[in-house]
Amino acid sequence: MSTQAPVEPSRIIAPYITTWSAEQDLPSRVVEHPLGGIGYADEGLGDRDAHGVLWSRIGVRAGTGRPEFGKVHPLRQRRAMRKLLCQVCGGPADRTDEGVLWLLRDYRGDWPSWPEGMASTEPPACVLCVAISLKRCPALHRGAVAVRVRECPIAGVRGAIYQRGLFGPTAVSAANVAYEDPDICWTVASALIRELKGCVQISLEELIATLDA
Repeated sequence: MSTQAPVEPSRIIAPYITTWSAEQDLPSRVVEHPLGGIGYADEGLGDRDAHGVLWSRIGVRAGTGRPEFGKVHPLRQRRAMRKLLCQVCGGPADRTDEGVLWLLRDYRGDWPSWPEGMASTEPPACVLCVAISLKRCPALHRGAVAVRVRECPIAGVRGAIYQRGLFGPTAVSAANVAYEDPDICWTVASALIRELKGCVQISLEELIATLDA
């Protein structure tokens, strides 16, 4: 698990959860596990999380090479979600009595109460990094929403689901998988999911104004 320290916002080249070009996928042969589901042929203790879910293997060399924007590093994403760290700087996410701060792309057209009940793979944020992200992130230029979240239980993972094949387990789909789903034992996870509950949308302008208060 990465223990990379938080980065000062003024020195951020790429978000904390971004994969760098030197961080290559590590060799891993997926096999059927004797107790059901899948595992790695040379599986070690660090290959599963506390729920027993198998995770994808990747090198940890943040800052080496070039940032691969849009490609999320599974272990840093998992750490940020588990500890509620800012996805940009890796420090603690902003938290008030109203909840933890999330900066989301604007999908309010998806359902009337969006993002209430949403399964999020994007970690939260701190206020300063919200301001930085709005300036630097092209995806957010198409619309962004700041949300305070009162409850955000860990609900499952996103990953590749495998099934039995002629020459061994074969990946057949990518999906969000709840811990209680039978498919969880056939999944190689690449992201941790939190369910967003008790969501309150807040003004981005008022949020950023607090930096000057």
